[in-house]
Amino acid sequence: MRIAVIGSGYVGLVSGACLADFGHEVICVDSNADKIAALNAGQIPIFEPGLEQIVSTNARANRLVFTTGLAEAVSWAEAVFIAVGTPSRRGDGHADLSYVYDVARSIAASLKGFTVVITKSTVPVGTGDEVERIIRETNPAADVAVVSNPEFLREGAAIEDFKRPDRIVIGIDDERARAVMTEVYRPLYLNKAPLLFTARRTSELIKYAANAFLAMKITFINEIADLCEAVGSDVQEVAHGIGLDNRIGSKFLHAGPGYGGSCFPKDTLALVKTAQDNGTPLRLIETTVAINDQRKRAMARKVARAIGPDIHGKTIALLGLTFKPNTDDMRDSPSIAIVQGLQDGGANVRAFDPEGMEAAKAYLSGVTLGKDPYAIAEGADALVLVTEWDAFRALDFARLKSVMNDPLLVDLRNVYRRDLIARHGFRYVSIGRPKQDIAVALSSAAE
Repeated sequence: MRIAVIGSGYVGLVSGACLADFGHEVICVDSNADKIAALNAGQIPIFEPGLEQIVSTNARANRLVFTTGLAEAVSWAEAVFIAVGTPSRRGDGHADLSYVYDVARSIAASLKGFTVVITKSTVPVGTGDEVERIIRETNPAADVAVVSNPEFLREGAAIEDFKRPDRIVIGIDDERARAVMTEVYRPLYLNKAPLLFTARRTSELIKYAANAFLAMKITFINEIADLCEAVGSDVQEVAHGIGLDNRIGSKFLHAGPGYGGSCFPKDTLALVKTAQDNGTPLRLIETTVAINDQRKRAMARKVARAIGPDIHGKTIALLGLTFKPNTDDMRDSPSIAIVQGLQDGGANVRAFDPEGMEAAKAYLSGVTLGKDPYAIAEGADALVLVTEWDAFRALDFARLKSVMNDPLLVDLRNVYRRDLIARHGFRYVSIGRPKQDIAVALSSAAE
């Protein structure tokens, strides 16, 4: 099929590249001429494992083209995906739909023949109705069907998620779109990925409800982790014990410093605002948002307590800055609040991240960025593991101890075990595990 993807950011680029890899002819459009020039030169603006190879392969095969020419791409295409950003709107937290609506107007003016316009961007309930209204108002003669097809891509695993999805949700109010969308995803037939056809508004809500539920699971286990520390339980064993119940499942039950990234923070907030506007407040989601915001700052206080009564003048080294591994995304990363909290206490902060160093410069100030974990650990009073990159899972603790001022590891992702770290002469603080005095007491009682 001939497919145009409007927006060459994370969702648009991954979707366009994967659709081309299926064998479709794809044109990715973006208004940023520098980005398009870079893509045509083989430069990928984001870090996503496997993406560079797929883009390169399909560009060479002429199945994937990058351009700023929206009108030509739309008039050529049978299906047009809208994949522009919907950030939180300043002031009220609603999703900013201005980019979606601007693109809808531009698309309307260039439509030729029957075309399916698909909203891939994450948008509140009713956005498809407004997109259709804009198109028909701008071009009354347009023969168009507007579809909702939300993305469920995990950063760091987006290629796998697109090609082997749990489900493909397609919201239609015009039955003519069913055949087109079935053809778009026909290459996934052998993988037996279920196509879930719903009404358009239902599809839009599925996306928000899914992200909100996952955000609640993360927040739930983080609160359980705090209780575990207080009573002498181990949150990892608790999570394993409840996760074995197939009604609950083990995913998203990993205690840590809170969720971040491009989806959960803005999507939970947008869902809260939509519910409030419709007189049906979602108290669980409202609480989830509040707890998660507070938790990030609380992690800075946890680090400070581990160091001592005063962190002024202390040097603290952070391992990881991005909100999760295998991405360079710094949006709403817990590291931002942690750095700010430590700096407010007068600490000197150093940091290293395998992929997020450049992106971090736009979010952090006054932080010394080092070339590797050992460089930032020199003279440090604490080492804080913030993001669980694979590169941090087998650190040389003898080397670290030899260069640190105080051998203290604060592990906010529970990557290590206390006994292992203790053998290297380190003090160790983690999330949701028995405090050392409780652990020693329990061990003595058992003996």
